[in-house]
Amino acid sequence: MTARTRVAAEELADLLPGPPVPLRHPGRWVACGVVALLVLWFGYIVVTNPNFQWDVVGRYLFGADILRGVLVTIELTITAMLIGIGLGIVVALMRLSSNGLLSSAAMLYITFFRGTPALVQLIFWFNLSALFPTITIGIPFFGPVFATVNANALITPFIAANLGLGLCEAAYMAEIVRSGILSVDAGQQEAAVAVGMTRAQAMRKVILPQALRVIIPPTGNQVIGMLKYTSLASVISVTELLASAELVYTRTFETIPLLIVASLWYVLLTTLLTAVQRVLEWHVGRSHSDTRAAASSSFGEALWQGLFGFRPRRARPAG
Repeated sequence: MTARTRVAAEELADLLPGPPVPLRHPGRWVACGVVALLVLWFGYIVVTNPNFQWDVVGRYLFGADILRGVLVTIELTITAMLIGIGLGIVVALMRLSSNGLLSSAAMLYITFFRGTPALVQLIFWFNLSALFPTITIGIPFFGPVFATVNANALITPFIAANLGLGLCEAAYMAEIVRSGILSVDAGQQEAAVAVGMTRAQAMRKVILPQALRVIIPPTGNQVIGMLKYTSLASVISVTELLASAELVYTRTFETIPLLIVASLWYVLLTTLLTAVQRVLEWHVGRSHSDTRAAASSSFGEALWQGLFGFRPRRARPAG
């Protein structure tokens, strides 16, 4: 390299920008300090306050009564959501029908069941025998009667809880499914019909699989919400998790520890459901390259994010 070339290279280096300087975020550090201080303060209160009675919490956390309540809560969540999802799909398809009677009936159902509180519906179904002492199964108006059942024997507290929660949930699920179907381009159904599919086949094989990307996230939230709404069933004598805790603390007068036990179980079940939701979102989004989950996450990362609420830090590639 000649002297002139060396001088030109030095002058060029002086003109080039230096190494990147990271931006400073003083507000972020202040916020982190405040949050850390609040967490430490809360942890100190929880550990040092003897009124929490953590020994009592540990004694009842896996008690037989509490575990029975947990099982009833899980069972009621599953059955009510099955009713809600199944009926919600039917109501959504009726709402999208070109038949005015079907569409109006679906809209009336959604309006009524979304407009009345779930607690009111639970109490109504529990007291259905006051309106219909016997339930008759047969052809309406002039047909034969196939069976007659006593309403009190048929509508048990668990059945009433399923009817109240499931029918209410179906109204919300209908709107979720409807929005998912409408998110799919209309040309998809036209193309499916053009290749010889019926509209029912096009809906089942083309539209609904694509709509799942939109349907699954809010449905996961509804399942988590249903898990907590099951606590309303304690009003009609269903011995779920909260009712089981209430039965114990009315006998022992240890109210706060038993409420903590119920809360810990709700948090645990909600965390597991969130993990399942993240994995389902990853599975559905895996076949669509335009979704961020399919492009940037793996099964393990989706599960980690569902359990802990954040993505694991990836190791930077060497070099």
